[in-house]
Amino acid sequence: MVKVVKRDGREEEFIPEKIVVSVLKAGAPIDVARRIARRIECMVMDRENVTAQELTRHILTELKKANEQWYRNWIVFDQAVKRRRTEEELR
Repeated sequence: MVKVVKRDGREEEFIPEKIVVSVLKAGAPIDVARRIARRIECMVMDRENVTAQELTRHILTELKKANEQWYRNWIVFDQAVKRRRTEEELR
């Protein structure tokens, strides 16, 4: 089972449905959200752990390919609600 290493160092089980929910919040339809979650799951399924930052980078790459506005929505949400500068952190 893949573990996600959170920003604060805690570990939790990788749950693809969390990606689906986040991508839906960014504005993508359910079929796109599920497709992105499956792609990310395939990328990490053979690993012991993955960082939250790495997951975010992969998700945003997929979102940007699918629809620039969904990508922007994610960035704006992270900045407004979570007080993160996601684009800068991922450089």
